[in-house]
Amino acid sequence: MTDWSVFGTLAPEPALARLDLLASPVAAALKEWDTAEAAQVGVAEIDPTLADTAAFCAAYGSPMDGSANCVIVAGRRGDAVRYAACLVLATTRADVNGLVRRRLDARKASFAPMDDAVALTGMEYGGITPLGLPDGWPLLVDAAVAAAPAVVVGSGLRASKLALPGALLAALPEAEVVEGLARPA
Repeated sequence: MTDWSVFGTLAPEPALARLDLLASPVAAALKEWDTAEAAQVGVAEIDPTLADTAAFCAAYGSPMDGSANCVIVAGRRGDAVRYAACLVLATTRADVNGLVRRRLDARKASFAPMDDAVALTGMEYGGITPLGLPDGWPLLVDAAVAAAPAVVVGSGLRASKLALPGALLAALPEAEVVEGLARPA
């Protein structure tokens, strides 16, 4: 079993036992996983007003460097828009205008508008997670996240969080571990 101590004071449960705490695309993705890997994913119910990382960490005693943020980036070249997800530790920021823009082969890259991110992922804003992303989207994972024994990420909903080993996130379909993806905050 994974060390879910990154949850701080919360009492996590195995995510497969609480699919009601996951957004539909997240639950569907998790049910496809190997049973032993899925068993390493914990979920904890939270106050949805505390879903933002800083508020979550302060309220529940979770370390900021044990939380990872999943941001959706839109890269544009002419009329074409390509989306990607970036996963970085909460103590850092994704290099959207440099590394991510180049990876997307885009002239301009920026955080996707909230309405687009929510509609395209089927997840709630503030709960977007790398599990259950749309097929074909690149998932850029900072090397520090991939190396973490466990990190807290969204569940697709604002009312809960997941914790799992960084190695499982790095092994997701379309995932690429990228050195230098994150910059100091």
